[in-house]
Amino acid sequence: MTPDELRQRLANLHQQLDAAPPMDEESRRLLRTLRDDIERALDQPGTELASEHRHRFEEAAARFEADHPALAGVLRQFVDVLGKAGL
Repeated sequence: MTPDELRQRLANLHQQLDAAPPMDEESRRLLRTLRDDIERALDQPGTELASEHRHRFEEAAARFEADHPALAGVLRQFVDVLGKAGL
């Protein structure tokens, strides 16, 4: 997967986040942190997301499962995409 394809997937994730039902500030802060980590990795070729970042995505997906199941699914798909991209 090319960096441009990853950026498109990240843009899609942003759209889904913007459309998500209201959530508490802590949840939004977590999602912003994850997004920023991905953007840094894409902006700096050769930078990999540590396994802890992927783990944080998985934790976020589990956290959102009850109140935001569609968002949880998107996060899990994004973890898969990152893994396939080698990030």
